[in-house]
Amino acid sequence: MSAYASFHVLQEIESSLGIFDYFSTFAHEEYAFLLESGRDPEKLGRYSFTSRRPFLVFKSKADRVTIIEGDRATEKKANPFEELRALMRRYRVDPALYGGSPLPFLGGAVGYFGYELCYLLEKLPCLGADDLALPDAYFLFVDSVVIYDHLEQKMYVSAVGFDADPRGAETKARRRLEEVLADIRRVEREGIPVPATAVEPGSDNGSRPQLEFRAMFSEEGYMDVVQKAKEHIFAGDIFEVCTTHRLEYDFRGDSFQLYRDLRAINPAPFASYLNLPEVQVVSSSPERFVRVRRDRVCESRPIKGTRPRGKTPRQDRDLHKELMSSIKDRAENIMIVDLVRNDFGRVCEVGTVQVSELMIIEKYATVFQMVSTIIGQLEEGRDCFDLIQACFPGGSMTGAPKIEAMTIIDALEPVKRGIYSGSIGYLDFSGNVDLNIVIRTILVKDGKAYLQVGGAVVADSDPREEYLETLTKARALIRALQRATHSAERAVEVPALMSAPV
Repeated sequence: MSAYASFHVLQEIESSLGIFDYFSTFAHEEYAFLLESGRDPEKLGRYSFTSRRPFLVFKSKADRVTIIEGDRATEKKANPFEELRALMRRYRVDPALYGGSPLPFLGGAVGYFGYELCYLLEKLPCLGADDLALPDAYFLFVDSVVIYDHLEQKMYVSAVGFDADPRGAETKARRRLEEVLADIRRVEREGIPVPATAVEPGSDNGSRPQLEFRAMFSEEGYMDVVQKAKEHIFAGDIFEVCTTHRLEYDFRGDSFQLYRDLRAINPAPFASYLNLPEVQVVSSSPERFVRVRRDRVCESRPIKGTRPRGKTPRQDRDLHKELMSSIKDRAENIMIVDLVRNDFGRVCEVGTVQVSELMIIEKYATVFQMVSTIIGQLEEGRDCFDLIQACFPGGSMTGAPKIEAMTIIDALEPVKRGIYSGSIGYLDFSGNVDLNIVIRTILVKDGKAYLQVGGAVVADSDPREEYLETLTKARALIRALQRATHSAERAVEVPALMSAPV
């Protein structure tokens, strides 16, 4: 039950601005965020959301939780999932206050769950170096959101007020709404910043300086990791495991420009830009981890199976057909489907877990992906945090069986995954939740850009083919870094690691 009275106001607005244009005026502020859908408005990519100036910041590292409200920071030892659940209950909004609005996020918490939260959920070794030392979880609580409906092509401003007194809650909500509306009108009058480059979404017509990366593994080193993973499969320890490797680049450019370029090159339904004091997160993820609707229906859309896009329509058709008929990729996908069904079964009503889509092929700017959809109905007495903990980390980023796969990942990968392989998204005050899987993502921290890529290893995996598949997945990220690199004079010859076409 909420600790406060709450009041909600929602207003549709006519504006010459797009939501991305509006966000670009404050993208460099700490705690600004954009959750952006860049394709497929009829199915996955209908809404985009942006806000800034959270009234509360939540972050955690291992079992230490920090909550920042205004100038006051409180730190304590606690389970981050339970503390976040308590905060969401404190600011709970009765869905009836939303008046039946179909908009899924009208105020709440936006941020990420990092991969290493798995150590709080399962007993696992902790072997890799935590060299980036980022918070394991990070959420920004916002009482106003600007929303764009890509299908209806309409923009909205939502505001929620909380107060001990109902009249105070209404006053706060209306004041917050007016502040955001006034800011939008100001930007309309003054104009938006001129971007360093102008690229239409889906295009890639910019210069491509060669980049020098430092790699976690050489090509041979990654192939050896794949071979070791196969040995675990042959020994009967696991059926499948997702192995990954990280690339590091000295990046002196602007992280928001990097996001601008990435969204142009590779629009995605679960893209995001988070400007946090510790790191800027630049993501164009195509994969949904979990969604929970207000009616308690749950959904997950794991991706397993990838092919590059062809250079000609005929090559495209051939690669599409090759992925669709691949026994190996279909085996990878079906194993993760079974894993997610099992995870859902732990918290969903008996008989409600179903596979509504099985191994369909989706087309993105640089790759084809094989995707399945699992749905279920949450049991009475369960909430979104029960589902998140039952399913986290996403099975497509671990393997099966999950605990054994994560144990092997810990032994094979020399550094912690951090935000990569975790989830980014929103927790609405009324119960709606939508979280992605953090893939196709660049982290910008202290003058360096980090990107991580991987793939599923099964019994018939070929180590070199697995390595080349990771480069296919890195293609859009590398192109975005190339475009956002300010000085071509700093570029040097691409090393052997990047010798495959990207």
